[in-house]
Amino acid sequence: RYGTPIDLMRMIDRLHQRGIGVILDWVPSHFPNDSHGLYEFDGTHLFEHADPRQGYHPDWNSAIFNYGRNEVRSFLTSSAVCWLDRYHVDGLRVDAVASMLYLDYSREQGQWLPNQYGGRENLEAIDFLRSLNTLTHAEQPGSITVAEESTAWPGVSRPVHLGGLGFTFKWNMGWMHDMLAYMKHDPVHRPWAHNHITFSMLYAYTENFMLPFSHDEVVHGKGPMIGKMPGDRWQKFANLRALYGYMFGHPGKKLNFMGGEFGQTREWNHDFSLDWHLLEYPEHRGIRQLVGDLNRLYRSEPSLHELDVRPEGFAWIDCNDHEGSVVSFVRRSGDPADFMVFIVNFTPVVRRPYRLGVPEAGHYREVINTDAEVYGGSNVGNLGGVDTEDIPTHGYEHSVSLILPPLACLILKPDRPAREGRARSIVQGHDHRRELDERLGALPASDEGVLAYS
Repeated sequence: RYGTPIDLMRMIDRLHQRGIGVILDWVPSHFPNDSHGLYEFDGTHLFEHADPRQGYHPDWNSAIFNYGRNEVRSFLTSSAVCWLDRYHVDGLRVDAVASMLYLDYSREQGQWLPNQYGGRENLEAIDFLRSLNTLTHAEQPGSITVAEESTAWPGVSRPVHLGGLGFTFKWNMGWMHDMLAYMKHDPVHRPWAHNHITFSMLYAYTENFMLPFSHDEVVHGKGPMIGKMPGDRWQKFANLRALYGYMFGHPGKKLNFMGGEFGQTREWNHDFSLDWHLLEYPEHRGIRQLVGDLNRLYRSEPSLHELDVRPEGFAWIDCNDHEGSVVSFVRRSGDPADFMVFIVNFTPVVRRPYRLGVPEAGHYREVINTDAEVYGGSNVGNLGGVDTEDIPTHGYEHSVSLILPPLACLILKPDRPAREGRARSIVQGHDHRRELDERLGALPASDEGVLAYS
């Protein structure tokens, strides 16, 4: 009903022409026991284990592949390479990797069989994942694989020759759970949950992480992203804007499920289309405008993506202001002179003056203020920028005195002669769309395309 394989190839080609990458959700962790599928394919347990302690998945009422059989491994790796080679997809997101790694995943004592050494690691699945990543990266250079892995298994995104599983990226489920738990708190209670914001940086460089607000967070009674935010209508939208601003500043690739980019108010349902009619309302248009501007900024500023997996790309300015529920940090690129400053106020209180140490003297422009009127905010800010003073703060010789908008993220950049392709300041109160188009100029070609996730 969605067309032929050739139609899918044509769609992927059109997306590539527009600079959009395509990642498929690829599921080698389990398969349905429908009679028209692979289950008991020839009347026997051909693809799956015969013993239900190994071949049946209790969470999803489905079958588990027998990764110890060469024929099954060949079938799965051939499938992966086919999507990359014939359909030209850019990568594969591998579902439920944790359920593959552990023989006792979601099982009680006596419901699983240990491996040959008496452990709970699924040795055949581990070997399969390593061979899968080695093969796909060799056969299709530049393609990526992303693991949805929810445990502390070490080296998921480390090369196989270094003992890792060989994935390109791993979903940072810990960051996602911590941030959503933090955002659900009423701001008056957030000082006691401040560690939810900062804890992720203690392990941020143990893997090549992707920050997911995924489909799993907006289904089965969990509600939409906007529904997780506390407060009245205005505060809900302001909280979501602040969260997205913080997400784009935090190290890690960004992932947002469809509908979240304009604040859909209904839980996602695969039987219905998205509620596009909500864009009639300014708050929803503001969320979409902000996400679009953050995407453009992310692509045009190397400091926001170039050193995502290296510690020198991030430094806290102040992570200890739990009483004010404010965090501030610097993002850097490989060029030491290229950096941006993020300040996030997670309370509905306007904080003025708020003194913040910065790495060097000069004028700092407000590149993005999530409280800008064009985003649906209250338009509290710093009139487009602020000058430093020779007042040592936060370990820096220079500092700025800021007005922090309520429930908002500020992104500042030193005001230097602009480099080609870099973003300029987005100033409040002007013709925003025209100004942004003029200042951003031509975006990079498709080799730096934005990823569409649905």
